[in-house]
Amino acid sequence: MTNIARIYCRVSTDMQVSEGVSLEAQQSKANAWCLANNYHVAEIYVDAGVSGKRTDNRPELQRALADCKKGEALVVYSLSRLARSTIDTISISEALTKKKADLVSLQEKLDTTTAAGKMMFQMLAVLAEFERNLVSERTSMALQYKKSKGERVGQVPYGSSLADDGIQLVNDAYQQSVIGFVKECKRKGLSIRATVTELTKKGFKPQGAKWHKTTVARILQKYR
Repeated sequence: MTNIARIYCRVSTDMQVSEGVSLEAQQSKANAWCLANNYHVAEIYVDAGVSGKRTDNRPELQRALADCKKGEALVVYSLSRLARSTIDTISISEALTKKKADLVSLQEKLDTTTAAGKMMFQMLAVLAEFERNLVSERTSMALQYKKSKGERVGQVPYGSSLADDGIQLVNDAYQQSVIGFVKECKRKGLSIRATVTELTKKGFKPQGAKWHKTTVARILQKYR
């Protein structure tokens, strides 16, 4: 029984005339692999003049991934034609794995139709996960450091404003008075809906067009 393959090719604008990575060269090498390994080419997908930095702006890649079925193989000339980062490559490989389809990259000799190829991609997946965890860890440490210094993290929280240096947070006197009023309403046993009514009645200025229950709920959650 002949296996089914789908070939994906891509060139960015500045590489269309580069020797060895032209669309014709990619297709030729992929077709040769399919012929040698008894794979029938169901379709060739081409993203011409498209950057590889993102996968969501490559319609033909998205179509190829959607079309791949169980037992089929997506064949590319090299991983650089498929994605620009290890994480993106692993993400694409995982999407194919869920469909029980395979990925073949000719230049790197990576082939998940074989046991050795599967092992190689599993190793890449572990490294990609390690990379993601390192980035997350560094980001968390940086945010904690900024918080300890009283610097802004994300949006300026209600009750504060930016100092003249544009970095440090300082208390906003008016918003602090609103927070005090909201906390007093809670002590009196008023519901969030009733607190919204009281804020409007007392003429406290909201950040938007009017006071909302979600705004009051966030204040109560942050300033218990």
